[in-house]
Amino acid sequence: MPRQELLGLYSRATVVVVQGGPGSILDAREVGHIPIAVARRPEMHEVVDSHQIAFANTMARYGNAMVVNSSGALAQAMERALQYPESMRTAPRISGAQTAAMKLDEAIRQLEMSPHKPVALRRIKQLVSRHS
Repeated sequence: MPRQELLGLYSRATVVVVQGGPGSILDAREVGHIPIAVARRPEMHEVVDSHQIAFANTMARYGNAMVVNSSGALAQAMERALQYPESMRTAPRISGAQTAAMKLDEAIRQLEMSPHKPVALRRIKQLVSRHS
């Protein structure tokens, strides 16, 4: 499904339930929903690592998602969200790509000055310079 069509469905929905990946959560936030997020889990062989768990939990900590970890918790979250749908809406998230790029640039500069440069720094610099 084209992304714009998906965003249209999200914007008209009463409640949005997504997997815990960045794209899904951020798309729901872009149209003003606080999604219920069910992160895919590596122990269930759904993903290779726990990045969705970490991302979804971080978004929940800042009020940008509600994370559920079981079918019972999902049922409770859905019941609450349908009873109080306004609690699952907020101002649409506006992408701050330029601000994020500036923060990343500053973080890389600080890493470059560190006496204990991470091994990944060289790879990050290669990727950044390739896309500049």
